[in-house]
Amino acid sequence: MLHFGILRGGAFQDMTRCMSRWTTAAVVWVAFTSTAGAETLAATVEQWGLLGSWAVDCAVRPDRDKGALLTYEIQKDGRVMYRRNFGEAKDENEVVSATVNAEGLLNVMVYFPSLHQTREFGLLLAKDGSLRAIYNRSERGAYTIRDGKYVATGAPTPAQQRCD
Repeated sequence: MLHFGILRGGAFQDMTRCMSRWTTAAVVWVAFTSTAGAETLAATVEQWGLLGSWAVDCAVRPDRDKGALLTYEIQKDGRVMYRRNFGEAKDENEVVSATVNAEGLLNVMVYFPSLHQTREFGLLLAKDGSLRAIYNRSERGAYTIRDGKYVATGAPTPAQQRCD
């Protein structure tokens, strides 16, 4: 009986306190990581320098043949949006992930509801502040841009300037 009392009073309370601390730590960790995931995407694009509007020539009005105005912004709910303005046609698409590789390339995945697909593209920010598409591919791996060149023509992708 005395032995049970010692276990109940000493070691049992120590184990209970320890388990309580571990449980609390686990709950805090889960809450933090689920919140941090949403913040990480916005923080990544902001720190990399993607936010704002971009075009090959900011003085030209958006037009499908002459150039689009591409805008990346963070909404109040924390989602990162990618807006394309082709003049007559416009759309809004959600950026679902963004990571930076060792060479500084920003790998972005965007869901396009109108196309019913997710596309991945790599962007490079030059020292002069211009932005260039290095690759663009569908979720099936079909490239429209590869190694900084349009697959269809072999022409290099143009540098885009920040317009705001």
